[in-house]
Amino acid sequence: MSRLNYGRHLPAFILLFLAKESIHGSMLLNKMNESMPYIKADGPAIYRALSELEKLDAVEACWDTANPGAARKCYTITEQGCRLLKEYKDDIEERKRNLEYFLSEFDRLDF
Repeated sequence: MSRLNYGRHLPAFILLFLAKESIHGSMLLNKMNESMPYIKADGPAIYRALSELEKLDAVEACWDTANPGAARKCYTITEQGCRLLKEYKDDIEERKRNLEYFLSEFDRLDF
């Protein structure tokens, strides 16, 4: 699995949202902020991650010119992106088990 530099799981969340719908970057950030109030990403981080995901062929971009105003780059998950999303799911499940172990053991400590 590729390790991207802006939040260990930011690309996973981006792919998760793109698996639901094709969307442009600023709307993606808005939806992420609405759904996940503790997200540690800003616009530049989202666009850097999208650019890296494009290089990995995990997302495709096209220009949306159907709406009035400036054209917007719209992103869609690819088959490669779906495979990468599954890898992220497996990684997150493993990390979750480790974190649950930590919390369980911590609760046993006498502080």
